[in-house]
Amino acid sequence: MLNEARLIDADGDVVTTPGARGELCVRGDTVTPGYWNMAEETAAALGPDGWLRTGDVAYQDEDGYYKMAGRLEDMIISGGENFYPAEVESVLYGHPAIAEVAVIGAPNDRWGERVVVVVVPVPGARLELEELREFAGAALARYKLPLELRIVDLLPRNTTGKVLEHESRAMSGTGA
Repeated sequence: MLNEARLIDADGDVVTTPGARGELCVRGDTVTPGYWNMAEETAAALGPDGWLRTGDVAYQDEDGYYKMAGRLEDMIISGGENFYPAEVESVLYGHPAIAEVAVIGAPNDRWGERVVVVVVPVPGARLELEELREFAGAALARYKLPLELRIVDLLPRNTTGKVLEHESRAMSGTGA
């Protein structure tokens, strides 16, 4: 049994530069040959060369290990710039008043999408949008900074503990 993995860019070209992100594709003996009775979905996900497009965004580190960076469908596009919520979340998790955070791209007439953060603060902490923007601004480009802050008691999770993005979108109150 042999499986292979590779990354491709938006044009379908193979990504070989360490640290560069791309869609994770896999093929091999244990990879599905397609979706049962779903020809269109199979054609979209499985190329003629047998590579399955997972919809996951990853990068390879200097040692050749793949690291997950997010999902293609979660990408935020703001002012023509593309980025993943996980990048913003990883910075915000460094804030001492944040217990949990989910970052969401919400519709915006001017920029395409705006960054909304849904935060569970640590007990007794108070958070303000401008404070978060200043904190994150040291590590993130301006277009990645939150334009909206929603405070919640908890983030919705599935049985394995993963944050449910669609429910987080509903909690954000953005209609996203």
